Amino acid sequence: MHRLLATEAALAGLTAALEQAKAAKLDRPAPTLVERTDLDRLLPAGAVHQGLVLDAAPLPEVDLGDIIREGSLKDGDLVVLLDQVTDPHNVGAILRSASAFGASAVVLPDRNAPEMTGTLAKSASGAAEVVPLVRVVNLSRSLTELREAGYLCVGLDESGGKTLAQLPFPNRVALVLGAEGSGLRRLTMERCDEIARLPTSGPIGSLNVSNAAAVALYELARLR
Repeated sequence: MHRLLATEAALAGLTAALEQAKAAKLDRPAPTLVERTDLDRLLPAGAVHQGLVLDAAPLPEVDLGDIIREGSLKDGDLVVLLDQVTDPHNVGAILRSASAFGASAVVLPDRNAPEMTGTLAKSASGAAEVVPLVRVVNLSRSLTELREAGYLCVGLDESGGKTLAQLPFPNRVALVLGAEGSGLRRLTMERCDEIARLPTSGPIGSLNVSNAAAVALYELARLR
């Protein structure tokens, strides 16, 4: 964290947090008082800053191999993989659900996936700082690596013959979700051990991908 820029009004609301940081002897940059127009000029058009801007270094990159090694030390690991989910709001919301239900990482392909932007981070509501967003060159190859490491790779798709509750779950699980509309790609589905569905019914049988992720992660947490 390099600089914290704040308007007078925003800084007043931050007093308690700054006092807590000082009492805990945290090494943080002292706030710099600025006008709201200064922040508007500094940030991209349409950015929502609420009078506070932190100039920070990018989050450290995490490799899938690191996640697999750490998962081998846990009693029950869960990883989420996203196949061409391009909306940063959806990815941010999935990160938030992943954090809430104990997933250790969210994995994205390098291509056809959003960058870590302010929009994505805001949608994640703090989860981007605690759940690694892992980027891989080839999602199918990553599924193979996870399977070889003992993960049950479960693709979520309406074509699944079983619901998540009907599957036997081992110690480690990789949940795979596809883009809305197109769903999981054929090669991705072929790399999964199981294709499961949610027990939806009615005239609208599908959910937004971030909602589907939240429901599936809850179900996996309940089953495990």
